[in-house]
Amino acid sequence: MLAFRVALRYLFSRKSHGAVNVISAISVVGVAVATAAMIIVLSVFNGFSELSVSKLSKFDPPVLVVPTQGKVFAGADSIAATLEALPEAGAARAELTEQAFAVAQGSQMAVTIKGVDSLFVERMELRRIAIDGTPLVGHLTEGLCAGMLSTGAAMGLQTTPKSPWTVKLYEPRRSGRYNPANPTGAFRTDSIAAMGVLRVEQEEYDRDMVLVPLDMARKLLEYNAGEASGIAVWPAQGVTGDEVYDAVAEALRGHTGLKVLDRMGQQPDIFRMISVEKWITFVMLAFILIIASFNIVSTLSMMVLEKRPNMGVLRAMGGTQGFVSRIFANQGWLVTLAGGAVGLLLGALLVAGQARYGWLKLQGDPSLLSVQVYPVALEWGDVVTVGGLLLGAAAVMAAVGGALAGGKRVNQN
Repeated sequence: MLAFRVALRYLFSRKSHGAVNVISAISVVGVAVATAAMIIVLSVFNGFSELSVSKLSKFDPPVLVVPTQGKVFAGADSIAATLEALPEAGAARAELTEQAFAVAQGSQMAVTIKGVDSLFVERMELRRIAIDGTPLVGHLTEGLCAGMLSTGAAMGLQTTPKSPWTVKLYEPRRSGRYNPANPTGAFRTDSIAAMGVLRVEQEEYDRDMVLVPLDMARKLLEYNAGEASGIAVWPAQGVTGDEVYDAVAEALRGHTGLKVLDRMGQQPDIFRMISVEKWITFVMLAFILIIASFNIVSTLSMMVLEKRPNMGVLRAMGGTQGFVSRIFANQGWLVTLAGGAVGLLLGALLVAGQARYGWLKLQGDPSLLSVQVYPVALEWGDVVTVGGLLLGAAAVMAAVGGALAGGKRVNQN
């Protein structure tokens, strides 16, 4: 304790050489800037991750049950009814997704059809992302169903709700023989009326998505009633997505052929990319912090030389060499942690200011951007990680300070 008090006095006392004060200040500022940069950059990545989750919520259900193998599984309707009966679940519906070929007004393209029921339109609030027409999926008249197109599908098929809006869908037959004399007989066909156009702001959906009624999709794809590629589950009022996920996972524990995905699990590539970029950047900034920490070595060396007379007095008063070494080891701790504490506080304040006031704007046309400012989110896990790195750097500096104070040249003087 006495060694710490002496180190603290040495740190804040006026030095006989002004250069020592300057070097000490530079060392503290260097660590502080590197620490603040780590907090800010990690918070920006967290912000973009949260932004991605908010974008996914426009079209991905909070919980999705999918088969572990193959494209579809049987008994989806009965499983959905069981899940819907859970107290945590507000609704559960089967859905069916597959590739198809679409033709409209002489234009044609490969599309992804997604068979859903009317509850999907309501639960996902497709009116929020419908940019043209009416958000409607269902049966209009005998033999004609209403569907919706993504922006990419609408542009590729040159079809909008205001134009002749019938889209013909083709799907290869899953069973039966192929007759070379009648190539069209190898396909099953059906038509939809494009009642609306939606924009999700996700390329995989906006590129070629076509929403159709679930029973039409099953008929077109020759699947039996109850077969589906997934079951979308929404939470009940006042229930969080994590709670309904846990409830569904527990309810399906005995179904080995099914797995439960949350929104991040439904889009693993996006979040894996953000996570990899985040921690690669963290490693790069960690090297900068380590380099900034080594500036403290020069500070400690100057302090050891500055305090040689004091060290002699301490030895004359009975202070051991270990006691003197501990003083400068504490100096290493204090300088490193002082800079780190300032950096953590500064980084947290800047992140809070950006979140509240949006100082830094994204470049580009605001009308084309879904968000105009850099999104940030401070997570305590990042603070703990950066703090752990600082403690490691401080431990190294403490060892260096103790070694410098115990050197032969210093002892001889």
